[in-house]
Amino acid sequence: MVAPAEIAAPSAWLAIDWALAVVVGWLAVGAAGVFALRRFRLVAHVLFPAGGALGVVLAGVAIAALFGSAQTAVLPLGLPGLPFHLRLDGLSAFFLMVIGGAAAGVSAFAAGYFRRGEGTPPGLLCLEYHVFLASMAMVVLADDAYAFMVVWETMALSSFFLVTANHRIPEIRRAGYIYLLVAHVGAIAILMCFGVLQANTGDYTFANMRAQRLDPFWASAAFLLAVTGFGAKAGLLPLHVWLPEAHPAAPSPVSALMSGVMIKTAAYGVLRVAFDLLPLQLWWWGAALLALGLATALYGVIFAAVQVDMKRLLAYSSIENIGLLFAAIGLAIVFSAYGMRTIAALALTACLYHVASHALFKSLLFVGTGSVLHATGERNLGKLGGLMRYTPWVAWVTLVGVLASAGLPPLGGFVSEWLLLQSFLFTPGLPHPVLNMLIPVVAALIALVAALAGYTMVKFFGVIFLGQPREEKLAQAHDAGRWERAGMLWLVAGCVALGLLPSQFIQLIDPVTRLLVQAGLGDTVAAHGWLLTPAGIERASYGPVIFLLGIAASFAIAWLLVRLLYHGRLRRAPPWACGFPWQSARMQDTAEGFGQPIRQIFEPFFRMRRELPTAFDAQPRYRVTAEDHFWYWLYLPIAAATARIARLVGLLQQGRIAIYLMYSFVTLIVMLLLVRR
Repeated sequence: MVAPAEIAAPSAWLAIDWALAVVVGWLAVGAAGVFALRRFRLVAHVLFPAGGALGVVLAGVAIAALFGSAQTAVLPLGLPGLPFHLRLDGLSAFFLMVIGGAAAGVSAFAAGYFRRGEGTPPGLLCLEYHVFLASMAMVVLADDAYAFMVVWETMALSSFFLVTANHRIPEIRRAGYIYLLVAHVGAIAILMCFGVLQANTGDYTFANMRAQRLDPFWASAAFLLAVTGFGAKAGLLPLHVWLPEAHPAAPSPVSALMSGVMIKTAAYGVLRVAFDLLPLQLWWWGAALLALGLATALYGVIFAAVQVDMKRLLAYSSIENIGLLFAAIGLAIVFSAYGMRTIAALALTACLYHVASHALFKSLLFVGTGSVLHATGERNLGKLGGLMRYTPWVAWVTLVGVLASAGLPPLGGFVSEWLLLQSFLFTPGLPHPVLNMLIPVVAALIALVAALAGYTMVKFFGVIFLGQPREEKLAQAHDAGRWERAGMLWLVAGCVALGLLPSQFIQLIDPVTRLLVQAGLGDTVAAHGWLLTPAGIERASYGPVIFLLGIAASFAIAWLLVRLLYHGRLRRAPPWACGFPWQSARMQDTAEGFGQPIRQIFEPFFRMRRELPTAFDAQPRYRVTAEDHFWYWLYLPIAAATARIARLVGLLQQGRIAIYLMYSFVTLIVMLLLVRR
């Protein structure tokens, strides 16, 4: 039963109908995978591409829905008296666009990635994968707490089974357990948040929550519960520990979706609660979220810089990026609380731009590592190197993702970070003196995080693809196949488009910011065409096409000068090695060596374990492990306390019926005494 806000014609399909059709299509593709459980070619070359095509359809439907009015639907699913309420508005349409666009490229890559005999049968993987996609789409469509929690848990469980696809490996089972544990802790906090938002009315629809007028205390309680619950899914400190464990354990296409798309549903949840369901915003909410986001970003990028596993490096990089996202949301809340709607729209635009940009470039980096993993069988950076000569296709497309992740123009990663820094330039207009004093320090931290992110990406690309191979078997590495190339090209095209067409993309974001803060940048950027001026031509501007043409002209001039002055002569010679004549791969900087300065400067961030060589070693031995303090400060003490409580509770279980009857009798007496009082 569909109840749209506006119906143009009785028989016309609305955008929400098309979105639901895509969700049903994904579920059908997954079900087909079960019927073709071990028919590898059918699953890989038909079903996964079909899922990618449905992603393209979803992205197109979402773009069309961005400029329409909100549409609602009630599905005959759920419990009696608790049907599923759905709503497609600007915010949900934007995230559907991101989900569909990223899923299209990752699904095409997955068609060439999965191999026979790799853990879970391909048909079962197909089911779990497409249920995962469908549940993410339903999360942003849900319009009541019951539907939201059902699809949120479906998303968690389907991704858990994908993470543990190679469940025979103990480390992967451990990673899946940690992920599921943190996911359920977050789900409890989200459920409690909805309980506060419904204000004891018994109506858990989002429409009823919007109608409530909570006082500042209960509104703050709901906001903090939302940040805790959604922060657990996003990887905010100190609930980040699952992310560097689960993402490396999952197959690379799954890692791409989890890191590029799934953790963005947490940003969607915070935006939905803070700007849509809550009746007010308080400045200290934004300040707290800004501080938490920056701490998460700095923590993530420092740990990324010292990693020696390429997938763990990218996982910590995702923690850094999610920290920047939440810092932008916090800044938007601060501006909104003081009625500075236009600047709040600028901060929200930076956040949403980074949501889309990170979804594309992080998915590209994870599928690139998947190609490297299949080509070499190695994830350890210390055993890679020189792959550009053996896998040039993978190297060049991964380079695009690296440049976007490092925040370099003219790609999308630069635009979102530039917009975020632009937001900080307007903080002197805040009527709060403490914020005016602290925000410049925060802007400096943003710049530090961006610089360390560039440092990390140089390490990532250089150690894997440049120099000489560190292992003999790397000479047998093979380049990506056709399906893998098609998926990576889609993601590359998205990264380039976001970099070259920022004004056009900001106009897509404009309906979302107008929905959330009643202001937008669409008219401002449209007035200047290709020149991006988010706040006015007198303050700042950026021309991505001009920048690209300048880069191309510089390369062309350099090429012409070489041709004219040196007649195109080319001489190859070994690199200078300080006079040492025997050059080998061991003379290259290692991943550990590259990260050593960061490890030295930020040593208090790590729990260090060193294994140093001695004079009695038969062969060279050196190992440094940088561990996370939060395991020892928070999680291991909680685990130990839980085990002690469980042992005490276990004493109650004596196996004697008389003892159990006594427990019941004592409980009844205590309850009667409490009721009497």
